[in-house]
Amino acid sequence: METYIVLKLVWWALLGVLLIGLAVMVGMDMGVGAGLRYFGRTDNERRATINMIAPHWDGNQVWFILGGGAVFAAWPTIYATAFSGLYVVMLVLLWSMIVRPLGFEYRSKLTSQRWRNVWDTTLFISGAVPMIVFGAAMGNMLRGVPFNFEWNMVSHYTGSFIALFNPFAVLCGLMSLALALYQGSAMVMNRGTGVIRDRAANLLTMTGLAALALFTICGIWVAFMPGYVITAGADPGGAAIPLRKSVETAAGAWLNNFSAYPVLWLIPGLVYAGVLAGIVCARRGLSHVAWWLGALAWAGTIGTVGTAMFPFLMPSSSQPAHSLTVWDASSSATTLAWMVVFTVIFIPIVAIYTSWAFWVMRGKVTPETIEHDEHAY
Repeated sequence: METYIVLKLVWWALLGVLLIGLAVMVGMDMGVGAGLRYFGRTDNERRATINMIAPHWDGNQVWFILGGGAVFAAWPTIYATAFSGLYVVMLVLLWSMIVRPLGFEYRSKLTSQRWRNVWDTTLFISGAVPMIVFGAAMGNMLRGVPFNFEWNMVSHYTGSFIALFNPFAVLCGLMSLALALYQGSAMVMNRGTGVIRDRAANLLTMTGLAALALFTICGIWVAFMPGYVITAGADPGGAAIPLRKSVETAAGAWLNNFSAYPVLWLIPGLVYAGVLAGIVCARRGLSHVAWWLGALAWAGTIGTVGTAMFPFLMPSSSQPAHSLTVWDASSSATTLAWMVVFTVIFIPIVAIYTSWAFWVMRGKVTPETIEHDEHAY
């Protein structure tokens, strides 16, 4: 197989790995923020919950940088098309994440309950909105995004902001939020005690089951949804020019890869196995195992979307032939090769220092210890 084709496939897989890392690590923090008012019923309980992720939330944002940087370098056409056409969505995501550190830093500066309630609401919004947007983005990729190119590769987005939050995308967004709440609940179980831990176990069960229900509904929807099929002109080893192929849409086409290779059905099976086994483990007090099983469910979710869409990355609903695929939206072979080198070096470093941080800052966080800790949030 030609080296350029191999590099494209490698970066398609690495993009999935980065999205999974983002979903698991950032989703965990967002889930704690979104569930803050449920985990903690008193001010000290909420402070304890916040301090469970306080040592890690900012470091976990590295996955956002890695994901955005990887798309920019490996898939520049997708970066340019998505970040320009979906600019308003990106701003909503950015604004919600800008107020997140403010919530952590300013919440306990004053003792006023009204002041703290405002920042609790901020943490809820900045936890829920990014995960809904993340899931809705995957839903819109499956539906297709309304864009097209001119002859000189200038892209035009022809949709609206409201249209991005269509019923299917909203369901995908709610599933993403449910999995984030599951992951956040597992984290709170790991570091919490008493009633906080009990509430986290209950929320993990509820949101896990909700995620499975939403995943099933979305799966049935996708089975009848128009999918995209390349009919001619695609060159796996060709240059990044997405205007030389023919693409048609057909109901149920997103299941073609699963029909051709039945073993791929194991990927969506990971979602059911991970969540159900995670709930059982959580009810038995094995919260660390439940956390890893939640990560497995995230891998199954993102893997299912990627497998269904392959080789498409960003289909065009307004001009299907202009859809962006693995074969015609990548950087040059030299760029991809150098990126593999840097990835082999830096991803293990990120994994090592993240693991080290969790190990050093392990242990239980209780309302009693937070009350007398002047360095706590």
